[in-house]
Amino acid sequence: MKNIIGRRSIFLSVSGTLVVLSVIAIIVFGFRFGIEFKGGTLWQLSFEQNSAAKDTLETFFKNEIKKENVTVIPQETGKMFLIRTEEISEPERQENLKLLETKFGPVQELSFQAIGASIGKELGQKSITAFLLVLFAISTYIAFAFRKSSHPVSSWKYGLITLATLFHDALIPVGLFAVLGHYLGVDIDVNFMVAVLVVMGFSVHDTIVVFDRVRENLKSPEARKKDFNTLVNESINQTLARSINTSLTLVLVLLAVLFFGSSTLTYFTLTILIGTIIGTYSSIFIASPLLTLWQGKKVEI
Repeated sequence: MKNIIGRRSIFLSVSGTLVVLSVIAIIVFGFRFGIEFKGGTLWQLSFEQNSAAKDTLETFFKNEIKKENVTVIPQETGKMFLIRTEEISEPERQENLKLLETKFGPVQELSFQAIGASIGKELGQKSITAFLLVLFAISTYIAFAFRKSSHPVSSWKYGLITLATLFHDALIPVGLFAVLGHYLGVDIDVNFMVAVLVVMGFSVHDTIVVFDRVRENLKSPEARKKDFNTLVNESINQTLARSINTSLTLVLVLLAVLFFGSSTLTYFTLTILIGTIIGTYSSIFIASPLLTLWQGKKVEI
């Protein structure tokens, strides 16, 4: 049997370090928001000839079209590009297409999406509200669900610890994307917010599995013969294989999508992949150790 609770200081230190680094990254680098949040244009173009490349397109937009903030993302075919830039009006759009055709040859417009700054700001506020509401709703639900059979551990402790682990699971990917945004120009968009919510849903499922086993073991006749830390450690070991195997199957699928799927899904998939790994770690090595720290060894069962 693995003594996870006995080594909780190591696991909590690792998580604490990652959380601190994430907060520092967010403060120092900030976020590079996509057009959904700050307004702008998302333009998908396909060139019939191999005349366009990422660098040449970025230079063209900056020098010829006079757009300073532009990001060009190559697509899987090599002839297709996703371009994020400042807001472009309809007359500018038609004029820019002609300039592109003159410079690079025949070009096909696959999609064009323009979002105003006010709409982007509203969408950003709604995304933050949705994130906070999900945190509150999940922790409240767990506290409610454990209310009648959580003795000797108060149900609200399960809820608050779940809230802390969910915040931990969301904060680390957010911190990573602050770094990616600074060094690689990766934007935080609606897909990223969706991915974070998916991660939270997966993480809370895993945490509930462990907590539910703790609750069941607290009801057993043998529970009176053991201290609380031992009982929680046994509960973790009983669910360890299930948690890892469940996460591993998802990780393998996400790796396949990451390496062989569409490039437009790369960072969406990466967010879920990182969040899944962090969420599995927190469910096993963070949530239950926090419960033992809060509850203490002496528990009347």
